[in-house]
This record gives sequence, structure tokens and C-alpha cells, in this order.
Amino acid sequence: MADHVLITGGAHRLGRALVEVFARAGWHVWCHYGRSGAAAQQLQAALSAQGLAVDTVAADLADQPQVLAMMAHIAQRSGGLRAVVNNASLFEPDTGLDMDPVLLQQQMQVNLVTPLLIGRELARQQAQRADADACLIHVLDQKVFNLNPDYFSYTTSKLALERSVALQAQALAPGLRVCGVAPGLIYPSGPQSEENFARASRVNVLRRPTDPAQVAATCLFLAGNPAITGVSICVDSGQHLVPMARDVMFAADTLSSQEPHADQ
Repeated sequence: MADHVLITGGAHRLGRALVEVFARAGWHVWCHYGRSGAAAQQLQAALSAQGLAVDTVAADLADQPQVLAMMAHIAQRSGGLRAVVNNASLFEPDTGLDMDPVLLQQQMQVNLVTPLLIGRELARQQAQRADADACLIHVLDQKVFNLNPDYFSYTTSKLALERSVALQAQALAPGLRVCGVAPGLIYPSGPQSEENFARASRVNVLRRPTDPAQVAATCLFLAGNPAITGVSICVDSGQHLVPMARDVMFAADTLSSQEPHADQ
């Protein structure tokens, strides 16, 4: 019988890669969506046609009753999850000077409170199992290890979530392991052009883009390794080792112009 995993925000981008990697590894995947029902159902149909086990589930992650109902529904249908990857997040631009408390609260709710709530519910599910060994994985951002002031509220929420990894690992053991995965730039962001993304994705010590499938594979590894808890792993080709005063999207042009050319 396949183990069950919930991927939040599973219809697009990294969420889609996570759904595909876990499903191909033999997990029964619950693909959560908020407003992307059509995309989630198309992904489910494509993977189901290949004989893979994928279900979809809808919930507004800013609405606590909906989150609790989603977890109860999955538990009833699956007999209990073995893993959750908290991938969904709000990513809205602001600065410390124009920070709006309402926007901050919205991002804290989705990016911090809901992942912690889902972790609580997952741990409670494990308390009913004699063979409890589940894993909660929080998708972070390399920005939490390489601070710059852009996307102020988003970064604040991810900083709090990163600090919660070890705390939750202590609080929810022994039935639940908690880990973090911090990707670098793996998709174009907001108004970023493809040309800017091509430059920015190489602003790291390895000077090469990071494949989203590598991030998903790291989550799969953590979910399946019963000896790892309370740690966060950067999957960013070393982007967190390149200090920047601005977000990489804004800094890429300047950094590119400063790199030595082959004829120098």
C-alpha cells in the first residue's frame, strides 16, 4: 500500500515538480490547490493515465477551517498521511518603508501559521499510529540565509518558518520529523524577463541554474530518510553564499556587468 503525501500549491511550478517526483517514486499524492483547480485536475489526469496515484484537494490556506477540513478529509480517505510538503506561499513585493500590516499578516498566515497548523494536524494523525514515522517539509527560500531587504514581509515570514523547523522537530517528535528545504532562484519571478532570469539563475558559486527537479528530489529524500530531522538544506547551487544588497532579480544586471569576460 502506497504512502500518502500532501503537496500544497501542487498545480504549478515547484509544486508540480514535487507532485511528479513523489508520484513517480510510488507515493500516493494529494495535490492541493487554491485557485488552480483546472491545472491541478489536468496534472492529475496526466499522471493517472500513466498509472500513478494522484488525488486533488482544494482549500484556501488563509482560512483555518478550510485547512482543518482538508486535513480531516485526507486522513479519512487515506488512513493518515506519511508526509506533507508545505510548498504554497504568498510572495508579494514590499519594503521596510512601505510595509503594510495587512499584507504582512496575509503572508504570515499563509507562509507561517498554516504550515505550523498543518504540522500540528499531521502530528496528531501520527499519534493514532503504532508505526508513526512521518515527515513535514517546509519549503523555505535561500534568502533566509542570505538576507537582503527586498520582499520585506515575505522574507520575514520565511525567516520565522525557518526558525520553526528545529522547534517543531523537538516539539512533535518522535512521531513526526520536520525539515526545511531552501531553494534558490528556479523560476522567473513576478515581472522578471527571461533574459534577466537567465543571468540571475547563474548568480551562485557554481555559476549554473538549479533544476526544480533537484529541489523536489531533495524533498523526496528527506521524506524517506527516518534519521533526519530539525535541519534545513539549501538547494540553490550555492546562491546563499553570494551576498547581495538587493534581491537577485534586481542585482543580476549589475553583477553580470562586473564579471570578467573571456578575453580579459
